[in-house]
Amino acid sequence: MDGIINIYKEKGFTSHDVVAKLRGICGQKKIGHTGTLDPDAVGVLPVCLGKATRVAELLTEKDKEYEAVLRLGVKTDTLDITGQVLEERPVSVSEEDIREAVGAFVGTIRQVPPMYSALKVNGKKLYELARAGKEVEREAREVTIHALEILSVSLPLVTLRVHCSRGTYIRSLCDDLGERLGCGGCMESLKRTRSGVFSLSDAVPLSEVQRRKEEGTIEELLLPVDVLFAGCKAYRCPEDLDKRLKNGNPLPFKALGPYAGAADAGLEGQIQNVSRDLVRVYDFEGHFAGLYRIDEGLVRPEKVFF
Repeated sequence: MDGIINIYKEKGFTSHDVVAKLRGICGQKKIGHTGTLDPDAVGVLPVCLGKATRVAELLTEKDKEYEAVLRLGVKTDTLDITGQVLEERPVSVSEEDIREAVGAFVGTIRQVPPMYSALKVNGKKLYELARAGKEVEREAREVTIHALEILSVSLPLVTLRVHCSRGTYIRSLCDDLGERLGCGGCMESLKRTRSGVFSLSDAVPLSEVQRRKEEGTIEELLLPVDVLFAGCKAYRCPEDLDKRLKNGNPLPFKALGPYAGAADAGLEGQIQNVSRDLVRVYDFEGHFAGLYRIDEGLVRPEKVFF
C-alpha cells in the first residue's frame, strides 16, 4: 500500500507505538509518521505508507495547530502535568493580564527546548539525560507562533489555540507564559487539531484502521501522494517516452500533454510554496511518476515515486 493515513493518536500511545501497530495491521514494514506527539497528547498524526514515506519530511515541515490547556501556579520538571512538581505559587492574575501576556508570544520567538524531549545533544536524546538526572545546556531556537488565541479562562486553567511552525514545543510555551505572568505554569493537556493539510475532523483511530482492514476497505483511508501536490500542474507522458520516464531520464517538456485525470480533489491548505517550475508527471497509463522541474525545455526528476 502506498499513501497517507490521517491517524487520530489516542492517549497512552507513543508515535512509535502507532507506527508499530500499523505495521502489524497493514502487514508492511515501510511506514513512518510525520511528527512526534507525546504519549499523553492526542490528535492528528499523519502516517506515510510505502512510497509515500518519501514525502514524510515535507509533511513534517508544515505548520501545526493545537488546543492546549495551561495550568497556572504549578511548575514541573517535564513542563507538563505528568512531571514532578518543583514549585507551586498562588494565582492572582486577571483575564486581562493573561491576554496581555499571550500577545507577547505571537510572532517569531526564541524558545529553549525542554529537557524531556526527543531532541538530541551530542548523540543523546534529552529525555534520556533527564531521566539519568542530568541537565545540559540547550540552545534557544527560533520558532514562529502565527496565532495564539485564548479559548476559555477558568483559573487556574487557561485553554489556548496555537498555530505554530514546526519545532515549537507547546510545553515550553506554557512554561514561558506562566513565568511571564509571575505564577508559573505547566501544560495540563494537549490536542493536535491540524498538521499541514490534515485536520482532526478527518483523523481515524487505529481501531477504525483495523476494522477497515478486516472489511477489505483499508485502501479507502489512503490519501494518494499526488493530491498533496495539487498546486502543481499535471502532465502525462506519451507512450513512446514511457520507458525513458520509468528509467528516470529527463523528458522534453513539449512532448508532455496536460493530464485531466490527475488527483486534484481539494485539501484545504495544500502543500504551500510549491515552485512554479515544478510539475506533476504521470506515465502513459496515468500512474503518478513524481515531481519534475522544468529546466531549459526539459522536465527533470525532482522527487520520483515509481
